[in-house]
Amino acid sequence: MKAFLLVIVILIAIALYFTWRRGQAGQVTRLEDARAEAQRWYERLGGQVLNLHGDDAAARQALADAGERYNAAGGQLQQAQSIRQYELAKETALEGLAYVRAARLAMGIDPGPEVPAPAGAQGVGQLTKEREVDVQGTHYKAGPQPGADTPYYYPGGRVQGRPVPAGWYSQPVWRTALGAAGGALAGMLIFDALFSPGFGDMGYGGGDFGGDMGGGDMGGGDFGDFGGDF
Repeated sequence: MKAFLLVIVILIAIALYFTWRRGQAGQVTRLEDARAEAQRWYERLGGQVLNLHGDDAAARQALADAGERYNAAGGQLQQAQSIRQYELAKETALEGLAYVRAARLAMGIDPGPEVPAPAGAQGVGQLTKEREVDVQGTHYKAGPQPGADTPYYYPGGRVQGRPVPAGWYSQPVWRTALGAAGGALAGMLIFDALFSPGFGDMGYGGGDFGGDMGGGDMGGGDFGDFGGDF
């Protein structure tokens, strides 16, 4: 009886061992797949960044942002040791490619084939008309097209939890909103002014903006007409 039980225990141990081995092999395969996918988009971004040269301010700025993402993705790839880390490197590369497409449009050339939107930009929409507003004595402008007064492209994303649509901006206000407490507050005030539902026509589409954006009333104050003082 003891010998029989010993055989059963050994068989169970062998089964568990091979199950573990299959799991490990599957994990290695998924890790390699994630690495290859991130590397593919990183190399595609590099080919664009190294071969494009913009003349106007909007194209130069978009290419500079793309180059920054290229360097960041390279650093992430070097340090990645998990599937999630490779996924983050891929997202950085995709964000860089969004800047490349914007630069190509600003240069008046074919933007090339579509690329997957970065995860952070999904569902936030894009600007469809120009918006202008004054906030604390500073004039801000945003719109769907690049221009001398809107040289900063943003591929869309969520800043401090707020969806910010893709488009061209007069200043990189999303960086301000991601800064220290004072800068974050100033950035949120700008977004409230630019994208508040209180202005009626939202001026952007394709996103999930059905809920309260945090604008409108802002403590009982009246924004007045768009383009007026905040």
